Amino acid sequence: MSDEEREEKELDLSSPEVVTKYKSAAEIVNKALQLVSGACIPKAKIVDLCEMGDSFIREQSGNMYKNVKKKIERGVAFPTCVSVNNTVCHFSPLASDEAVLEEGDMLKIDLGCHIDGFIAVVAHTRVVQQGPVTGRQADVIAAANTAAEVALRLVRPGKKNKDVTEAIQKVAAAYDCKIVEGVLSHQLKQFVIDGNKVVLSISNPETRVDDAEFEENEVYAIDIVTSTGEGKPKLLDEKQTTIYKRAVDKNYHLKMKASRFIFSEISQKFPIMPFTARALEEKRARLGLVECVNHDLLQPYPVLHEKPGDYVAHIKFTVLLMPNGSDRITSHPLQELQPTKTIDDPEIKAWLALGTKTKKKGGGKKKKGKKGDKAEESAEAEPMDETADGAQE
Repeated sequence: MSDEEREEKELDLSSPEVVTKYKSAAEIVNKALQLVSGACIPKAKIVDLCEMGDSFIREQSGNMYKNVKKKIERGVAFPTCVSVNNTVCHFSPLASDEAVLEEGDMLKIDLGCHIDGFIAVVAHTRVVQQGPVTGRQADVIAAANTAAEVALRLVRPGKKNKDVTEAIQKVAAAYDCKIVEGVLSHQLKQFVIDGNKVVLSISNPETRVDDAEFEENEVYAIDIVTSTGEGKPKLLDEKQTTIYKRAVDKNYHLKMKASRFIFSEISQKFPIMPFTARALEEKRARLGLVECVNHDLLQPYPVLHEKPGDYVAHIKFTVLLMPNGSDRITSHPLQELQPTKTIDDPEIKAWLALGTKTKKKGGGKKKKGKKGDKAEESAEAEPMDETADGAQE
């Protein structure tokens, strides 16, 4: 075995150290999500919430692996976003933005952390209110959550990516919701947040991906976005885009001084992971980013919108395909939901009854209440109990 092969071999989940790094990143992510979620109250400024998540991740990850000989990269793997109501994703505004939360707003919180390039990401949906979530808001969250629970059980060695695509669409339809187009669930590798193996949210002629089979020791970010609208989001204003990722395979000699300055800052501070323009010098950033994007040096993460009045929910989790089964390492308990729909479809019920561990099938997860989402809700909350208690200072 060559050194290169040995290196490759050691960097998957067969190495206990790699598993530990994923789980350390996940613990930080779960606590950061809890912190941000708890601060989502009426009149809270969205930019403050995003900054709170990013600062917490930087601080917590910075405290790890301090005294090792070889410097270990660690920090934010995806900037904290708080996208409200019909805004689908990637809303992480600049410091000058005055947008605040209002009572009844439906929020998608999305963030990520990495330790030595091993990435854990999470997204969660909540409504700014006391008491249970009802009506179509409850339907769309239950649709995303149930689809996530089904995906968790189908992303397993031997299964195919297209099986998951078909299943999550079926779940969304059961709640009279749509899976949002253009959302991809990616394999995660060291320093790679968008690996080549992907699960499509919706298969259509425009978006083709290679058929792929899940394998043991792989890691995936399963990303599910549901909508009460058409599920075909639009870019309304390019100026809202603040999250970018360096396109490492592209080169271009930038003409403007501001662009060269900002690109050199990005290459130093954020050579690989997505970042927010908020972390750059704001005046120069606005000017310089445009040329960088126009010449494909940066990949933008646009802020997309459904129509006003549509509700959008987002659930994303990181799962390790361990030899003894699937280990979902990021999640957060949902608010109480009272959806208008129940799951009666036998195929969906059969998927939900599958176990996530290879050894003991379905341990305690077969509980079915009257409402299809109730069982998932309890399953959803299980992995978080420990972290949730630990994070309440």
